Amino acid sequence: MFVNKYFINKQNGIRQNVINKLLITICWIIVLLFVSQITATKAFAADNQTYTQQFQNSTTTLSGKSVESNMYLTKMDYWDVKKVTFNFNFQVSQLAARDISDITVSLNGVKFYSFRPSKKTGLQTKVIDVPVRLLGGSNKLQIEGQILSSDNNNNYQLSQTPANWLTIEKGSNVDFEYNLKEADNNIKSFYDHFSGQDTISYSRSRIATADEPTAYELTASMIALAGESRIITTTNDQIPVVKMNNMDVKDNDYVMVVAKYNHLPQQLKSQISSDEINNRGIIKTFYDKNKHYLIVTAKTGTLLKRAARFVANAELMKETSQSTEYVSNDTDTFTSSLHDNGIKSITSTTDTITGAGHRESNYLISLSNDRTNADGSEVYLNFRYSKNLNFNRSLVTVRVNNTTLGSKKLSSIRANGDTLTVKVPRNLSLGNSFTISVAFDLEMKDQNTSDNSQTPWAEIDTGSKMYVKSKRSNDLLFTNYPTLFINNETYDDIAVIAPNYLSNDDFKTITNVFNLIGNFAKSNTGNIQFYSKMPSKSVLRNKNVIVIGTPQNNPMIKKLNSKLYFKYSNDFSRIVSNEKLSIEHNYGKTIGTAQLLRSPYNDKRGMMVVTGANDDAVYLASTQINFQDNIQQYSGDGIVVDQNNTHYGYRFKKNKAIDKSLTAKQLISDNTQLIIYLILALIVILMIGIAVFLVMRKQGLMNGGRKNGK
Repeated sequence: MFVNKYFINKQNGIRQNVINKLLITICWIIVLLFVSQITATKAFAADNQTYTQQFQNSTTTLSGKSVESNMYLTKMDYWDVKKVTFNFNFQVSQLAARDISDITVSLNGVKFYSFRPSKKTGLQTKVIDVPVRLLGGSNKLQIEGQILSSDNNNNYQLSQTPANWLTIEKGSNVDFEYNLKEADNNIKSFYDHFSGQDTISYSRSRIATADEPTAYELTASMIALAGESRIITTTNDQIPVVKMNNMDVKDNDYVMVVAKYNHLPQQLKSQISSDEINNRGIIKTFYDKNKHYLIVTAKTGTLLKRAARFVANAELMKETSQSTEYVSNDTDTFTSSLHDNGIKSITSTTDTITGAGHRESNYLISLSNDRTNADGSEVYLNFRYSKNLNFNRSLVTVRVNNTTLGSKKLSSIRANGDTLTVKVPRNLSLGNSFTISVAFDLEMKDQNTSDNSQTPWAEIDTGSKMYVKSKRSNDLLFTNYPTLFINNETYDDIAVIAPNYLSNDDFKTITNVFNLIGNFAKSNTGNIQFYSKMPSKSVLRNKNVIVIGTPQNNPMIKKLNSKLYFKYSNDFSRIVSNEKLSIEHNYGKTIGTAQLLRSPYNDKRGMMVVTGANDDAVYLASTQINFQDNIQQYSGDGIVVDQNNTHYGYRFKKNKAIDKSLTAKQLISDNTQLIIYLILALIVILMIGIAVFLVMRKQGLMNGGRKNGK
């Protein structure tokens, strides 16, 4: 039988080389799909931004069976938020019964998450997803808790004790995940992004000026910086002022360029014709390859300052929807100011408190930054409450900071409209911001059986106010800095004497100085003027002077050396020892100092000198006067900082008063009643003395006992 060998040797199915090619093709397809997926994932990740917003609250302990605290967070308008996470750091009392104690979180009045503390003691962290749908622009995140303890009989309805507490740690924060909407080509959109907390924190905002700026350009730059510092919400971020050569602009950066027209780089100068800014300044946006610019320029220094004041006015910037704004000498650029005559509203909306037990609401009151509380202030409370209370045990208490001002027992007769007026104690130091706490103890007759969390209730009405009597602080110490350079909520005729040529360190120093001054100034109506050489004696006598630099680049430092607390050696190469600090020879060449002096030109004004033997040392000194957290460490009039960031504070002057004559006036003002009593006492003593004299004379005792002088 004949068999064809072809068919015997032929393999069944698809040939091997075909299979190999097919496998290779499939593998390539898989690899390409995988790579494209990774690329897509990376692209998505690049679109998604993250920002962690720290709460401004300090570590706070809340006591009572029922506790409540508010935190505030802000969403930028240009965020397309995808996810919000609340990182809650807290501790509860070791005696709290974990199986019945609970904590509830709400956003803008809507409750969305409740949990029980874990059974461990010490610091706990709870990561909570916040519903994006509840998020607005400005948001109130509320923490409510029921912290209960039990006795051996498992009785949870005990009266509250100091052992019922919840501590909210300072490190609590909120993480935002969002897509970034880049700015439109208009001034309002640029300003929103430029001032955004994420833009500033990620160092994507900066102000640039000429490489060798004139005094007017420096002044305009600092006016713009002060306006930005006024609205920055983060506590340890600032917008740097740099030379144009150091702009280092990257994609998605926002740069405000403040300079005279002839100092603009050609790329920006070409966006504005010379005729366009005759007799006026201009503010104009410019977009170039994912880089955003705001050009603030003019041909004259006066108009440049006027344009900078416009930029420093947040209201005007947020109202400007076009890409170009012209500013003339007639343009109204000053910020609005509200005069409240010392009357501070406690709440702008009716504040409702619900639930039995101890309930508390806190309200922040701020004074003008250049003023502090004086005697005679009082709190007026207008409130209502439910009628199903045990009025023998229910009351309202008002505190300011940690000082109790007074309490009042609640009554059924006045439940629909009650009032309470309490005075702030004499000599109670409050500073220029303080907290008013209104606490209700709402006890019910059937509290053990009631299951309605909405009763009892109390409402604090919008008519509640604080009448504040304030006075301007007269201390020439860092406890009063920078408010000694602030008057009526704006910078108070500040003259800055700086080096003629500014190094990069000098720019950082000036940024630090005006970041804090701007943070305290609520208005742009004040005057700042830079001088690159010694100004006239009239300027030195009538303005608040800030001197910045080294003895080599600022002759004013040499002239003031004999007045300094930390003086220079005869050759001005180093700072020498004094009665407060021994300074080694080489160490004195590296340290920087900030000093508050009584002005040698006007004994009723202060002067600040920021100096060191080199530019870096001057910058080091400025790092302690740039943020409130830093300046609050110092209570004296001298600061020393070295290369290791070791810093010291000292007090030199015995009389801390800026204006010594005001000390006597203030002493009389503070003790008016005592002086009146003393005068009345002297009058009474004098009258008694006269009466005794007349009686003695009548009896002839003053003439040796003989009547009629015989």
